[in-house]
Amino acid sequence: MALQDKYKELIDAATNAGVANLQVREQEGVLYIDGDTSGTTKQQLWDIYGKLDPDYSGGDLMLNINSIAGVSEGAKLKVTTNRTNLNIRKGPSTEDTVVGKAARHEIVTLVKKENDQWWYIQTKDGEEGYSYTQYLTPVE
Repeated sequence: MALQDKYKELIDAATNAGVANLQVREQEGVLYIDGDTSGTTKQQLWDIYGKLDPDYSGGDLMLNINSIAGVSEGAKLKVTTNRTNLNIRKGPSTEDTVVGKAARHEIVTLVKKENDQWWYIQTKDGEEGYSYTQYLTPVE
């Protein structure tokens, strides 16, 4: 089964929701779905993905949906990782040391935006550092 057929419901939902800058491509056995949308739509797409691959074990989809528009410092963000905790790093790179973790579905605070991919956040326990924006959804 082609990956675009397997994830047709997810692609259709992203299209129908009006995800901005929507790009769908297959590369080396992985389907990439990229775009920008609201936090609510992002969560709906993750919910559909969870229904299609309940254990997130397929390893054949990268859902890179960002919800960055209109988010300002002090905003509350929900950690929307697949199954694991979110790494909090010393700097804005996967090469930087992990200095903390935020639990899946935990609410954190945006301290500052480093760029569109990395935000500096703070957990309710006061841990601070950089996290990848793909796994952060604004609480509306």
